Amino acid sequence: QVQLVESGGGLVQAGGSLRLSCAVSGRTLSSIGVGWFRQGPGKEREFVASITWSGFNLYHNYGDSEKGRFTISRDNAKNTVYLQMNKLNPEDTAVYYCAADGSGRNFRYWGQGTQVTVSS
Repeated sequence: QVQLVESGGGLVQAGGSLRLSCAVSGRTLSSIGVGWFRQGPGKEREFVASITWSGFNLYHNYGDSEKGRFTISRDNAKNTVYLQMNKLNPEDTAVYYCAADGSGRNFRYWGQGTQVTVSS
């Protein structure tokens, strides 16, 4: 059984930083795509970042509003995915979800989400 458990969310002031973690069990991260998504109040779920394979090449992808502020990474030894978020603003307030085994917007496994709240 594949499980994804997010952590690291919380309340932060605008301009601050947070690092989200996603511990994955049941699948080895080194060979599958992983991603982060978010859903803000009254909004649809949107893509944040991903690490995906295309052939033998590994790609890091970001949503337009996250480029230059967010960094996705993974530690294969710990089977954990991270999302470093810097220069946070109130528009980043959302529940953040980790996803695994997929690409683009289509992933097979999802975590339960972690709340990030950015105060102005």
